[in-house]
Amino acid sequence: MLSIQNLHARIGDTEILKGLTLEVKPGEVHAIMGPNGAGKSTLSYVLAGREGYEVTEGSVTFDGQDLLAMEPHERAAAGLFLGFQYPVEIPGVSNLLFLRTAMNAQRKLRGEPEISGADFMKRVRAEAAVLGLDIEMLKRGVNVGFSGGEKKRNEAFQLGMLEPRFALLDETDSGLDIDALRIVSEGINRFRRPDRAVLLITHYQRLLDHVRPDRVHVMAAGRIVASGGPDLALRLEAEGYEGIAA
Repeated sequence: MLSIQNLHARIGDTEILKGLTLEVKPGEVHAIMGPNGAGKSTLSYVLAGREGYEVTEGSVTFDGQDLLAMEPHERAAAGLFLGFQYPVEIPGVSNLLFLRTAMNAQRKLRGEPEISGADFMKRVRAEAAVLGLDIEMLKRGVNVGFSGGEKKRNEAFQLGMLEPRFALLDETDSGLDIDALRIVSEGINRFRRPDRAVLLITHYQRLLDHVRPDRVHVMAAGRIVASGGPDLALRLEAEGYEGIAA
């Protein structure tokens, strides 16, 4: 589904990704762990098409398409979803308006009809109930007045509503208490299907206790330096990155 080959990327004159290679197949959940400054968030931004990041070498294909040749909105319509490490606030734009506009924009690019108001609200109520989000909260500006945990639950809500094919989640467990971590993890597990895939970026084993990955990768100095099964995350928890990421 996602194939990254020898990816190099920089910001200005600073090279951050230095030959990263990764394959994620349909139905799989992969986790990337690594020390601060390893390039994990840069990888997510490059895949999503954020401005300011220049790819200097390598390739990325998504479902056989050249992902790097696509504009950000085209990547989203193709099925790529980015959950931010630090979700932003958008005052004056309600969560519901934002989400319905995004859904219909993607549907238009795919040649699909717009979702009706009734069908949209039916789905909103179902997803909000699962994630413990109050409908009145979703009428506020995007993430305005939300706690850190509420922002992450809101992103899990967006994931469930948009139903992308590939979820790229950048430290979705950051700032979550025990209950919020369980709720967000349940949202991720509900998303799992044979025709979808997930790439989790995380610092902590605790998320992987709830969302069991198929593969765990260690990233350091802009590339993948070790890969293994879920036991690799347990080893990192016990030993740290020194030695593994050397």
